[in-house]
Amino acid sequence: MFINIGFGNYINSDQIISVSRADSAPMKRLVQNAKDHGTAVDATQGRKTKSIIMTNGGYAVLSALLPETIAGRFRDNETIEETRGDCDEA
Repeated sequence: MFINIGFGNYINSDQIISVSRADSAPMKRLVQNAKDHGTAVDATQGRKTKSIIMTNGGYAVLSALLPETIAGRFRDNETIEETRGDCDEA
């Protein structure tokens, strides 16, 4: 299932390891390191980066949405999948 991470950008929810705030010094270093190594994906559309999504492929995906917003969308998608599973069993 895909999650909207803002401005028409989507990410596969099965690939997400973590969603973190981007304002701490360690996360800023992580983003700079990812940019240096070509593993950063900027999905902010020029806006301020508010969250960093780490994937199991080693990519750091930058989003302008708050981590709480992305987590809420992740939970909403899980609820939809559970509901679909219930319909399939009936």
